[in-house]
Amino acid sequence: MVTLSDNTRGALLMMGSMAGFVMGDTCVKAIGTALPLGEVLLLRGLLATGLVTLLAWRLRALRFDLGCRDWLLVLARALAEIGSTWFYFVALRNMPLTNVTALLQMLPLTLTLGSAVVFREPVGWRRWLAIGVGFCGMLLIVRPGTEGFTVYSVSALIAVVFVTIRDLLIRRMSRHVPSLMVVWVASVGVILFACALSLSETWVPLDGRTGGLLALAAVLVSMGYSLSVMVMRHGEVSFTAPFRYTGLVWALVLGLLVFGDWPHPLTLIGAAIIVATGVFTLVREAQLRRRALRQAKMRLI
Repeated sequence: MVTLSDNTRGALLMMGSMAGFVMGDTCVKAIGTALPLGEVLLLRGLLATGLVTLLAWRLRALRFDLGCRDWLLVLARALAEIGSTWFYFVALRNMPLTNVTALLQMLPLTLTLGSAVVFREPVGWRRWLAIGVGFCGMLLIVRPGTEGFTVYSVSALIAVVFVTIRDLLIRRMSRHVPSLMVVWVASVGVILFACALSLSETWVPLDGRTGGLLALAAVLVSMGYSLSVMVMRHGEVSFTAPFRYTGLVWALVLGLLVFGDWPHPLTLIGAAIIVATGVFTLVREAQLRRRALRQAKMRLI
């Protein structure tokens, strides 16, 4: 029997998590405009939230005794989740899967930028350079001024902004706030938003195909959340975090097999630039954390 190291186990869990999220997005995109977006968000959200609730209950992560500050951060993150979900799915329904997924890979760069601007965290010239180069890669994907640049490209970029805000808020929460509790509150928030949105839409009856795709999307996104929580318990962050970019590989494969899409060469170059700069940023931040930890230990001695 092969014994896996914590890092290897963490890497496999991260790859599984990314596969779950991208496959879930593929199911939603496959539904297309056959169902109104509010109906899609509500039905998918109800199923996914039910599964997340069971997992959180099993792990005893549903805690309502949070402090006032943490509750404000959790609720603010839920609002950011609502914004990111709306703009992301608007883009997903109207853009190639690979393009939307590639833009989301900017998250390590935008988080570093947001931490420097909002929290005044020090950022060295290497990471500033990586952020600048990464944003050049983003421009190769959206290509403003060309026919490929649409309102949906803007929607995808707004989704990235909301995801960045969402994850920056997580960094300010107390360590004792369970991750699944945060996910659960955000899921409930998306359901409430979808309920309000669906009131202005005409619901379409589900057939076997759309119902099956929605159920599968809910299961896959729940799997993605579950595995992402498990990643935190295995391996070093500096080792496992770069494996989040395997989601882009899944998007390339599924985009070709399911939708017959293959990205423009400039999109592939832009995605490669974003991945390279993102990995550099993650590795560099891990090095700085280890250096700070060593220095703290030296001061204690």
